[in-house]
Amino acid sequence: MKLSQFKFKLPEERIAQHPAPFRDECRLMVLHTKSGIIEHREHFYDILDYFDEKDVFVFNDTKVFPARLEGNKEKTGAKIEVFLLRELNADLRLWDVLVEPARKIRIGNKLYFGEDESMVAEVIDNTTSRGRTLRFLYDGPHEEFKEALYALGEAPLPRQVFSRPATPEDMEDFQCVFARHEGAVTAPTAGLHFSKQLLKRMEIKGINMAFVTMHCGLGNFRDIDVEDLSKHKMESEELHVSAEACRMVNAAKDEGHRICAVGTTVQRTLETAIGADMRLKEFDGWTNKFIYPPYDFGLATAMVANFYLPLSTLLMLTCAFGGYDLVMAAYKEALRDSRYRFGTYGDAMLILTD
Repeated sequence: MKLSQFKFKLPEERIAQHPAPFRDECRLMVLHTKSGIIEHREHFYDILDYFDEKDVFVFNDTKVFPARLEGNKEKTGAKIEVFLLRELNADLRLWDVLVEPARKIRIGNKLYFGEDESMVAEVIDNTTSRGRTLRFLYDGPHEEFKEALYALGEAPLPRQVFSRPATPEDMEDFQCVFARHEGAVTAPTAGLHFSKQLLKRMEIKGINMAFVTMHCGLGNFRDIDVEDLSKHKMESEELHVSAEACRMVNAAKDEGHRICAVGTTVQRTLETAIGADMRLKEFDGWTNKFIYPPYDFGLATAMVANFYLPLSTLLMLTCAFGGYDLVMAAYKEALRDSRYRFGTYGDAMLILTD
């Protein structure tokens, strides 16, 4: 497959800038890969009509932290945006970050954050053209430091999707209701459609819920700069698959029940942790798995996806699961119907392969 095969014209006004008033009340398009039928449902909560007792949904329970900070450079006072990626050393207060504009930052520079400039960081390493290692100069306990640091940050809405600044409400909206393990700098967006009420209805119906953890990184939104997709390299992301998740997924597989992967991060997790016997295995590590058509999936028989942006790795994985022709035909239908919204806060798609 070539990059250009995933290009389509998406009017800017079709990219959702705010979530639906209620998480589970966005629109839902349903794709049946065997028949090629495309259904349109008014509400996401109608998804339960397609699942039965002992089917299993697999969710990514990573938790987004307020990763975007605005600071000022010492002496010049120049505004610098710092995007926290991951904590490297808790005792030394070391963080892997991105900075913009990168050209203004050198090793040894100090950055000041907050209206009173009480949070101070020093640049101690240049790792890439944009990446840096910062050491925050903070003497208090680690939990107190994290609380103070996060109080200065805002929801890390991806610039490629949002044309507006983040608001305080976004930190809740940009978080799945089942988020548990902190470490993501962007949300597993397909999971945003699930409300606490919908999860309760799933429980009552006897649908099982398994949880894996993949800490979503910015690589999901980075531009691909090669036409030949086999030459694209995904950034590595940390993931964890527990024994309990394996038990639930493998039991559903053995008993012939549906396994629904909620989002592209769950699909990449399942396909990373699958064993040679086509069963899910416990896993603690990193993956840079890039899935695009054609690809044979070993575990999921259903998938929840969003309506993703053109040329994105998220769209490519969705096409790999649902079939390129059917998924792109579905996107054309969604573009013709002005009620469908795209992007992080957009509408949802359910793909059924059985």
